[in-house]
Amino acid sequence: GRSYEETLMILELMPYRASYPILKWVYSAAANASHNMGLNEADLFISKAEVNGGPILKRLRPRARGRSYPIKKPTCHITIVLKDKSK
Repeated sequence: GRSYEETLMILELMPYRASYPILKWVYSAAANASHNMGLNEADLFISKAEVNGGPILKRLRPRARGRSYPIKKPTCHITIVLKDKSK
């Protein structure tokens, strides 16, 4: 429910590793809204942001005595929905 500019300021100052990819997705969502829908970036706010589990990449790592050890690399789907304040 925060405005676009406030969201950018918060994400730039957060010390977490995951904040940078989320910042890029927010930039991309705003660019898509302004280019495709013709909306002004100053009037946008975050209406919904959710992270869902994605497919798991399964890899094998060699271990002792010719055995293998499974490595599961989880991925995620990030959805960011922007809406216009004037509507």
